[in-house]
Amino acid sequence: MACSEDAFAAIISQEPRISMQLNTAPPLNTDPEQLNHVVDEIRAMRDSLESQIAGISWSGAPARPPEQVGTLKELLAMGFSAGLARYLTDNAPSNVSVEERLEWAKGVLAKNLSVLRNEDDLLEQGGVYALIGPTGVGKTTTTAKLAARCVMRHGAGQLALITTDAYRIGAHEQLRIYGKILGVIVHSVKDEVDLRIALEELQNKHTVLIDTVGMSQRDQMVTEQIAMLSGTKVPVKRLLCLNSTSTIETLNEVINAYRGSGLEGCILTKLDEAPSLSNALDVVLRQKLRLFYVGTGQRVPEDLEIAEPEQLVSKAFTKSPKNKANRYENNELAILMGSEEVRNDSSARSLKID
Repeated sequence: MACSEDAFAAIISQEPRISMQLNTAPPLNTDPEQLNHVVDEIRAMRDSLESQIAGISWSGAPARPPEQVGTLKELLAMGFSAGLARYLTDNAPSNVSVEERLEWAKGVLAKNLSVLRNEDDLLEQGGVYALIGPTGVGKTTTTAKLAARCVMRHGAGQLALITTDAYRIGAHEQLRIYGKILGVIVHSVKDEVDLRIALEELQNKHTVLIDTVGMSQRDQMVTEQIAMLSGTKVPVKRLLCLNSTSTIETLNEVINAYRGSGLEGCILTKLDEAPSLSNALDVVLRQKLRLFYVGTGQRVPEDLEIAEPEQLVSKAFTKSPKNKANRYENNELAILMGSEEVRNDSSARSLKID
C-alpha cells in the first residue's frame, strides 16, 4: 500500500524514540556491598553442597566395610587428626581385621617419621644451635640437657652457652647455675649486635648452644627473633621445642610462626605430662619436621632421649585416651569426613605407604 510523504516523515521522526524504548533495560545494582553479599551466599551454598556430597560419598555406611569404619574410629579415638586418620584408613590393606589395619598404620607412621638416627651426627659435627619456642615449653632445661651431653663428649672447654632471655626474672640465673655445675661460662646477649660479637668471640668452641627468650607464637617479636638468629655471619641452626601436651591446632600455629626460612629440626618436650603422643606425632609427620630428641622429665641430663620412631608410635597407639570427645558414631563420621577442613587437608597425602 502506498504511503504518503507526510505519513512517511511522521514514522521517521518517531523511530529514534521507538529504538530507545526497545534498548532501555532496568539498571543493574552495582553496590559492592550487596554484590559481595551475593557472592558470599553462593560460596556458602557451594561449600554446603560439597560437604554433604563428600559426607555421603565417604559414609555410604551400609556399603563401607565395618573394618574400615572401625579403623577410622580407633585412629580418631587415639587423637590423630581427621585428615591423617582418613588417609590411613582409605589406604589400609583390604580384607583384613581392624587390628591388622592398625598394625599397618603403625608401620607407615614409624617409617615416615624423620629422626636423628645417630646422635654422633650432632655431637661430633658441632656448630651453633639455638633452641626456640613458646614460653614454658622447656627450652632452658633442654639446653642444659644438651649441654651435659656435649660436655661428656668433648669436655667443658669445647662448649659455650648463650642466653637471649633477659625478660624473665631469674631466666639467666637458671642457665648460669646449670653452666656452673658443668663448668661452662654463660654469655648473655640483648640484641643482634651482641649476638654477632659473642659468636665471633666463641668461634674456637666446638659447640655453642643458645637459649632464646620464649614468646607466644602470635607475638610479632617472633619474626624479629628469627631475623636476629638468621642475621649472624656464623650459621645458627634452629631447633624448635614443642610441648607434647598441646593440641594439634596449637602445635601447627607454633610451627608456622617459628619456621621462618627453615628449621634444622624439633624436640618434643614434656612427654611425661602428655596423655597421648598422637597430637605431637601427627603434627611432626604432616609438617615434615625432623625429630631430634624427646624430653621425658625434669632431670638433667637423664631425661632426654634420642627419638625412636617405633617406640614413639607404639606409645601413641597404646596410650590412646578413652574420653568420649574422641569417640564418634557412624552418622557423626559422615559429617566429620565431609567437613571442609578435612576435605582440604592435603598434608597427609605425601606420606609414603609402600
